[in-house]
Amino acid sequence: MNETIKITIDGRECTARPGQTVLEAAAANGIYIPSLCHYQGLKPAGSCRVCTVRVGGRYQAACTFPVSEGMSVESEVPDLQDMRKAIVEMLFVEGNHMCPGCEKSGNCELQALAYRFQMMVPRFPYLFPKRDVEPAGTKILMEQNRCIKCLRCARGIRTKDAKKVFGPLNRGSHKKLSVDLKLASALSERWARKAMDRCPVGCILRKEVGFAVPVGRRKYDKVPIGSDIEKPRG
Repeated sequence: MNETIKITIDGRECTARPGQTVLEAAAANGIYIPSLCHYQGLKPAGSCRVCTVRVGGRYQAACTFPVSEGMSVESEVPDLQDMRKAIVEMLFVEGNHMCPGCEKSGNCELQALAYRFQMMVPRFPYLFPKRDVEPAGTKILMEQNRCIKCLRCARGIRTKDAKKVFGPLNRGSHKKLSVDLKLASALSERWARKAMDRCPVGCILRKEVGFAVPVGRRKYDKVPIGSDIEKPRG
């Protein structure tokens, strides 16, 4: 049985394994496809749509769409890049993102994508929703102004008996991230930090450790997002 299949991404021939998603296959071949809701090790959700690609003329979420032999994928093309940029812009105007004063600045994936797409002024009007900073037990707090509803926390942060600490509340424009205060207080130091790290923005924060890493020394201050995947093409 052949253990690899061949696909093309933007005309580049790539090898992939059966069962891989387009996003996984691209990363394995040194091709960066942006995403926000995806996190390695978590079940793909396909909710943010920043990873949208075109396969056979149809739009697909690269983080959930499986590869198949001979598949031709379009990703780094102008209309898809503009679509991704528009999604990032919508996420900025839908919330209240004040990057200079955010503890996650320099480690924020939304901010890093805005830089990558050279976002200056969003094409959409700011909504300025009224949201609160909420306590989430003894170890963490939630800055709802920055939440993008990716639910990486809900999918990845659980107690030893598999209870979810975070979860969505309400629907549509009223949807927000909720937290079980008792379970959140019971999180170990390691898992409290993991909750903060899983969040792509500055919504979930570990109490009393703000700006522990100075601005200028943080992940995306040093290397642009995607640089850990992208490799020089021969």
